Amino acid sequence: MRFIHLIVVATLVAAAVDVYKIKFESTLQAERAARLRVEIRRERDTTAALRAEWATLDNPGRIQALAQRHLTLKPLDPTQVEPLDRVPERPAAPPPPAEAIANGTQRDRDGVVGAMAAPARSGAGEPGATVLGIEPGETGPVETGAIEIGPVETAPIRPPPGATR
Repeated sequence: MRFIHLIVVATLVAAAVDVYKIKFESTLQAERAARLRVEIRRERDTTAALRAEWATLDNPGRIQALAQRHLTLKPLDPTQVEPLDRVPERPAAPPPPAEAIANGTQRDRDGVVGAMAAPARSGAGEPGATVLGIEPGETGPVETGAIEIGPVETAPIRPPPGATR
C-alpha cells in the first residue's frame, strides 16, 4: 500500500511542476503580448505623425509659395500652345555612319552606342537562313544586351536582284 501512496505523491508532484511550468510560460507570453501591443501603438503613432507631416509638406499652397520663391517661372503665354495638327512630324532617323558599320557599333535614338546585331549563323545571306537566332517564319522576343525587343517575325533573306553568289 505504501508503494501506491509513493506513486500517487510522485504523480501529484509531477502535476504540480507541470502546472507551474504552464503558468510560467503563460506569464511570459502575456508579457510578450503586452510589449507587442506597446510597440504596435508606438508604430501607429509614428505612422500618424508621418502622415500629418506628409500632408503639411504636400500642401499645394506651400508648394506654390516655394515655387514662387525658388523658381523663376513665368505664366504660360497662350501663343505658346499649338494644336496637334500644326506640330511637325518627327524627322526620320539618320542612317548610321559608315565608321559605325565598319566597327560594328551603332547609336540608338538617345545617342547610346551599342553593338550591332550579328547573324547567328554563317549563311545569313542565303534564303531561309537563321538571323539573330530566329528561324524564318518564327516569332519570339529578341534580346540585345539588356534591352528586350518585342516579338519579331522573320522572313527568308533573299539577295537583291542581280546580285551574284
